[in-house]
Amino acid sequence: MLSRTADHLFWMSRYMERAENTARMLNVSYETSLLPQSAAAVEAGWEGILSISELLPSYLSLYKSINPRDVMAFMVKDVDNPSSIISCLRAARENARAVRGTLTTEVWETQNQTWLEVNRMLKSGEFERDPGQFFEWVKFRSHLSRGVTVGTMLMDESLYFMRMGTFLERADNTARLVDVKFHAMNNDFFGAPQYGAPETESTQEYDFYHWSAILRSVSGFEVYRKVYRDVIRPERVAELLILRPDMPRSLHASLNEVVSNLALVSHDRESDTLRHAGRLRSELAFGRIDEILATGLHAYLTQFLDRVNVLGGRISREFLMPSAA
Repeated sequence: MLSRTADHLFWMSRYMERAENTARMLNVSYETSLLPQSAAAVEAGWEGILSISELLPSYLSLYKSINPRDVMAFMVKDVDNPSSIISCLRAARENARAVRGTLTTEVWETQNQTWLEVNRMLKSGEFERDPGQFFEWVKFRSHLSRGVTVGTMLMDESLYFMRMGTFLERADNTARLVDVKFHAMNNDFFGAPQYGAPETESTQEYDFYHWSAILRSVSGFEVYRKVYRDVIRPERVAELLILRPDMPRSLHASLNEVVSNLALVSHDRESDTLRHAGRLRSELAFGRIDEILATGLHAYLTQFLDRVNVLGGRISREFLMPSAA
């Protein structure tokens, strides 16, 4: 496969996944902001969204304060923000258009229709009237895109690069989400013993809404209940989203998909890229949450994000960047 074609397929899937992840985070923050809480807590929640995407400086250069209306406008329909939903859907569509002949008709029409429809919805004011419904629509279009891709594309290198892009983006986003939400406690998280003060009814209630919001942002609330059958505990939330291979949006599950698809396109079993990805996956497969918490969750996730970025760079150099003629 031409590296230029692989590049477009890889980034088409990454941008579609990024749009969904952004919609998930915004939807949960929007619903959480409607709960009774202090203005400072509301602002901290929206600031976390900007921090996850590393967009806080860009936002503050445009707006004077952090509030739900401005953050959602910036993250949904600001065409100058490369990580906004409108920018991600535009980039996904443009990458799809560049390799139209490689895609099935269903895959192309899904991407194109999503782009046309999101423009209509934003121009008609549907987003402002019901943000929650708009975010659900973005998630649905991403689900549809993945389903049509798996259901109609030939199982060859084109599909493998698309799947690789999807799950590399998902691993990056889940790690950022867990890091920012846990770090919102104003210090690193080393497990339950750090809570020196006895829990009160109000702190237990806050904890429930805080952790359940994190789980809902990755469609993990029902999964948590099924797996643990217990009250929501931070250590188990971290374990579910980092180490569980049967949780679809966990780091472990995402790396399983990245490695398996990378192995299918790699002609060299001794490839440094494949070895790097395999080592990262093996640490998740054999890791334990108590060991991760012993060294600090923030430190662990920061290192993981660095290694995922290195992996993305290796994939680009080995497979995606067109060689000079």
